[in-house]
Amino acid sequence: MTLDAILQQCRDLMDLLPAQALDKAREKRPALGGFGVFPVYAPVEIIHAAGLLPVGLFGAGNKVELSHAESRFQSFICSIAKSTLELVLRGDLNGLEGLVFSSICDVARNLASLVKRNAPDLFVDYLHLPQNMYSAQSARYARAELERFRRNLAGHLGRSIPDAAIAESLLLYNRVRELVRRLYRHRQVHPGAISAADLYAVVQAGTRMMPEDYVPLLDTLCEHVQTSAARERDGVKVIIEGAFCEGPPLGLIDVIESGGCLVQDDDLTIGWRLFQSDVTADEDPLAALANAYLVSSVYTSVRHDQKRPRTEGLLERMRHAGAEAVLFAPAKFCEPALLDYVLFKRKLDDAGVPHLKIEFEEKMWTFEATRTEVETFAESMLFD
Repeated sequence: MTLDAILQQCRDLMDLLPAQALDKAREKRPALGGFGVFPVYAPVEIIHAAGLLPVGLFGAGNKVELSHAESRFQSFICSIAKSTLELVLRGDLNGLEGLVFSSICDVARNLASLVKRNAPDLFVDYLHLPQNMYSAQSARYARAELERFRRNLAGHLGRSIPDAAIAESLLLYNRVRELVRRLYRHRQVHPGAISAADLYAVVQAGTRMMPEDYVPLLDTLCEHVQTSAARERDGVKVIIEGAFCEGPPLGLIDVIESGGCLVQDDDLTIGWRLFQSDVTADEDPLAALANAYLVSSVYTSVRHDQKRPRTEGLLERMRHAGAEAVLFAPAKFCEPALLDYVLFKRKLDDAGVPHLKIEFEEKMWTFEATRTEVETFAESMLFD
């Protein structure tokens, strides 16, 4: 498969609604079931070990009009929560075996409750992941929560989910994460090898495919990217911060790049590439997953780390990526990102790091104002 064909396949998959993604996967595996995963993080290895496709729930973009969800939620919440609830209320997620949410913010917590209330026949679980990463009991608690999720899912399906199956899934997802890390590392050295928008589509396509099918695609993509001649260009090296949950439209990423920025790193679809290294598939894979979440997770705004402040995590990510500026791209009304922005701005101002904040929402379709902001920001650095 050519590079262009792979990238187009990934963009096509990214554009699918969850039920459509499951239908697409069933072209190869007719009996396959799906399970919805709301960002930021959920143990996809357990879901996959149960014989299901973990399907990313990233809202509905501009593909669905909000005709029901507005009456259940306030107007001042993020659009991914509203459009995900709209899919539930329309019955578009009824073909999935269930949904899982995790502790991102109050909106995500309330969304899980609203889904349970309005779709009582749909299996819904909520992961209460540790907030204190350093307590002596955190590892035991995290493992117990993963065990509870496994037990609930197995009871719902009426079949067991053995450790051996989870260990096999861990190996597959280790390979997925390593290949994605390889793509990110290569782009940091050769930004022209693959655009940020294309890499965003590639990573999110992995939330629409079984890992058995995704790994060969990534292998081929890595080979193409690493052997093809990269088109080098001047630009400001930036990282994107604040899009950890609701992903921006692809058009916004295109505008950022065409406006003169070279995206060295980002937090797009971060939960599906959360671990910095392989998770050891030992005799207790749930304990290994719990430990990885506590000690090997990449920096995110929803990971509460008492020993490493979030502001230091951002600066560390900048240094590692070789970036010289930060683009904040929070979704409108995203409380974690917007509250963190105050702290980040103060830290970056003190460190003399240039930064720009641009907000987005799902139904954003025109980017001219953003283009002007980005171009002005980049030019102010390039020609200062």
